[in-house]
Amino acid sequence: MHTTVSIAVLYLMVGILLVTQCSGEPDAVNPQSDTIQLPAPDTTGNVALEKAIARRRSIRSFTNEVLTNEQIGQLLWSAQGITAPQRGFRAAPSAGALYPLEVYVVTAQGVYHYEPQGHRLRLHRSGNQMPALAQACLGQSFVQQTGANFVITAVYSRTLAKYGERARPYVDIEVGAAGENLLLQAVALDLGAVMVGAFRDEAVTEALRLPADHHPVLVIPVGHPA
Repeated sequence: MHTTVSIAVLYLMVGILLVTQCSGEPDAVNPQSDTIQLPAPDTTGNVALEKAIARRRSIRSFTNEVLTNEQIGQLLWSAQGITAPQRGFRAAPSAGALYPLEVYVVTAQGVYHYEPQGHRLRLHRSGNQMPALAQACLGQSFVQQTGANFVITAVYSRTLAKYGERARPYVDIEVGAAGENLLLQAVALDLGAVMVGAFRDEAVTEALRLPADHHPVLVIPVGHPA
């Protein structure tokens, strides 16, 4: 009799525990699933630099084909990837090697932050924010109709501490260098891309939930040309 009661109590306790877990707040996402290790960049491409320069055009019409992790990783590496691991130097020149740029990738799955150290993406915000980003870009529809958007942001304080009033132009020059690298890499991958500077800063910050000191400077939609 006592054994039967004990078993019944045990089942009851397990049932209460399961109901409590199912009815409460959802568990936090496993941090490991928030990180995407990107494939190693290819440094032996067969498209000549001169050919990429000649073929570069601003493309604003894309198919709905998604980009692969290999393509996304190659594009990110071209903009801010580490090219000298021993010293931490990156693909784009930076005043004082201070590296004030932070790059985000916006896809239909979410917003990801690029980590040059380790060449990986970390989930920053889940869900499709491409429509919100398109609205922030003054309603330019191609922003939400492409494979991915690369948003280059600047942390001006990193350069300000050393260069004072010259910090902003130095950082903006760096944005241009990183952006052009990405555009030429897109050509080499048979992809289309375009620089977008027409956007409302506050709206981009809100749509992507950027940190307060990550100022959006450039949006680059990249995809398969239609």
